[in-house]
Amino acid sequence: MANTYTQLFVQIVFAVKGRHNLIPKIHSETLNKYITTVIQKDKHKMLAVYCMPDHIHFLAGLNPDISISNMVLDVKRSSTNFINQNNFISNHFNWQKGYGAFSYSKSQVPKVINYILNQESHHKRKTFREEYLLFLKKFEIEYDEKYLFEFYDR
Repeated sequence: MANTYTQLFVQIVFAVKGRHNLIPKIHSETLNKYITTVIQKDKHKMLAVYCMPDHIHFLAGLNPDISISNMVLDVKRSSTNFINQNNFISNHFNWQKGYGAFSYSKSQVPKVINYILNQESHHKRKTFREEYLLFLKKFEIEYDEKYLFEFYDR
């Protein structure tokens, strides 16, 4: 019987609804661990995750049986419920619609992991908007400005 072998690495990026700084630093590690369990439940491999107050990055080795959109939907739905059930914030929490997904080769994985795990220092030099637009440019992704995340740091 033949087997399927894959090596698929994707960085996912998405933002808090309204791009507000709603994820308190004291809860970010708990949220990182929770999102890792969601990813692993579907037999993806979490390689790095970092939750900023207004957005998240993670790098995963993909299970090819589950689409990227279904993986992101599951992470967003599960983590939204987790944040709300654990009262991380006083109001209702939601992620914005949409996400960015950027693929990498195995040789790029260590650099991407380092990039994700150093988000705090990264954002001392660059806003999330600047960072996201650079991703779109680097990966030569055409986009319409009106369909980007809601950015309030202009």
